[in-house]
Amino acid sequence: MKEKVNYLPLAFLGVLFLANIFIWYSVFREERGGQLRVAFLDVGQGDSIYIEAPNGNQFLVDGGSGAQVLSALGKVMPSYDHSIDAILATHPDKDHIGGLPIVLGRFKVGKVFLNGARSETAAWEEFENKIAVSGAEKILARRGMRINLGRDVHFDILFPDVDVSRFKDTNDGSIVGKLVYKDKSFLLTGDSPIKIEQHLIALDNKNLRANVLKLGHHGSRTSSGEAYLGFAAPEYAIVSAGCKNSYGHPHKEVLTLLEKFKIPKLSTCDSGNIIFTTNGEQLSFTTSK
Repeated sequence: MKEKVNYLPLAFLGVLFLANIFIWYSVFREERGGQLRVAFLDVGQGDSIYIEAPNGNQFLVDGGSGAQVLSALGKVMPSYDHSIDAILATHPDKDHIGGLPIVLGRFKVGKVFLNGARSETAAWEEFENKIAVSGAEKILARRGMRINLGRDVHFDILFPDVDVSRFKDTNDGSIVGKLVYKDKSFLLTGDSPIKIEQHLIALDNKNLRANVLKLGHHGSRTSSGEAYLGFAAPEYAIVSAGCKNSYGHPHKEVLTLLEKFKIPKLSTCDSGNIIFTTNGEQLSFTTSK
């Protein structure tokens, strides 16, 4: 008579083995060198910033004007990764949200942060429809909100602190946020103009200091005023703009100010993706065309 084999202990051991792999994988994701990655993506004339916390949480700020965001993301994300934890749209202009419907169609997105303003453009309508279809949670971003991305990593909303839905100029309502990891920080400004910069200075100028500043409005003279640059005092200033764009970004006035403050400029036009890495103490960057 053939003896029956009891597979239950083997199955139990298999479950324990898989659970062990999962636990160690989670620890690895949490600790993998303690590195935060912030990639200013080359999306032509537009903005898109990919953030990956040490625990693997992913956060995308803006998406450029179209499909170029996918090829840029493909250089900083593994091909098998089809999820992004959260997206933030600084304001409804096409060069910031035009690529986000494509991202929502390609990736599983948990949350979408918005400034509360709308637009009558086809790009905005497509974005809203994609959010609805995706099932992502919509969240209104307001000053004082802290988005926790992991241990010691958070994104603080500095602006808006008012209802921006009635603003005539969509740039005026841009979300301004500060990404902080231990002793290092990144100030992201959308297309925020000088008058909003002055408002932020009046609210709390000490909180504007950052190691890296994404220049407002692609380096336009309407942003990155002298006082704002002085209080931010960044080690690097990022220009996210297309080569030979019709707007002349970055403008000479801003470049002159950067020279005055001895702030090095990095441009997506010149460098492609600009990828900062930090453990919260040291900061370095690489570029990839």
